[in-house]
Amino acid sequence: MNKNIIVTGGLGFIGSNLINLLIKKKFVVINLDNISYSSNFYNTKDLKNNKNYKFIKCNIKNENKVFNIINKYKPLAIFNLAAETHVDRSIDNPKNFIQNNILGTFHLLEAVKKFYKKNKKIKLIHISTDEVFGDVLKGRSKEEDTYKPSSPYAASKASSDHLVYSYFRTYELPIIVTNCSNNYGPKQHPEKLIPKLIYNIINNLPLPLYGDGRNSREWIFVDDHCDALLNIFKKGKIGEFYNIGSHLNLSNIKITKFLIDISKKYLPLGNKVKIIYVKDRPGHDNRYALNSSKIKQKIKWSPKVNIKNGLEKTFGWYFANQEYFKLLKKKDIISRLGNK
Repeated sequence: MNKNIIVTGGLGFIGSNLINLLIKKKFVVINLDNISYSSNFYNTKDLKNNKNYKFIKCNIKNENKVFNIINKYKPLAIFNLAAETHVDRSIDNPKNFIQNNILGTFHLLEAVKKFYKKNKKIKLIHISTDEVFGDVLKGRSKEEDTYKPSSPYAASKASSDHLVYSYFRTYELPIIVTNCSNNYGPKQHPEKLIPKLIYNIINNLPLPLYGDGRNSREWIFVDDHCDALLNIFKKGKIGEFYNIGSHLNLSNIKITKFLIDISKKYLPLGNKVKIIYVKDRPGHDNRYALNSSKIKQKIKWSPKVNIKNGLEKTFGWYFANQEYFKLLKKKDIISRLGNK
């Protein structure tokens, strides 16, 4: 019986956590990753000798190679997580985001379209972000709300979402789009807020927050996101969009204070570990918030990990896996980007 699933971007944060879940559920996973700066073989080191895991270096822009892989393994589903995801980098260099997030998705869709003509047993789950909705000062974004992306990153993801949906409408491809809130957890690149703060706490460095630190994000533990994706693959309706969130918003200051408290269980607090406020990035959204009632009602899914337990697990993983940081370029951890 075919249990093959393709995950694109599987050396990254969410992708590698999703692969772990899929293998636990007895699927065979083929990981396609281009090996960019945010890819890390440390994330899949425990799977190196697992017979249900295969890694293939592949850029999803390589349409012929992607088609040949799909044709060979005939997966039940493709989870598309291959993307440039860092807002600050998109401010400095939008071109990479257009190339990878829009054109990459286009070539993946073309490969799936070609395969689908002769084999209908496939689904494409396209993983997107809450940032496509832009600044949400009041209420929570529903799936049918207007997209108003603020950054080149968010605009590139919005574009890819529209492209994916158009292939459902025009070519009747079996696609589902998911929009998730801010993820956190083990294996996340420390260019992102929570692992950067953890790195700085461990290394006795200041904790920089943009603006006044009150920007609000809806936080979800990565394992909950992956569980939602698996449920959507099994029960989601073709052609639909699903928001995935925790319904919990916290300011960046609050998250930082939680991490400082947690850190005291692991090491003495360094004398330089203090919150500092730095110049805000251009176009910085104040608040993201999702209405996830659709997935709760239609798929009977809801998150299980509360924020304090999730942050405890996250800090504990980085503290126990400090060699992870050594595999990254230091400038990618500590350099300020997106200040233009």
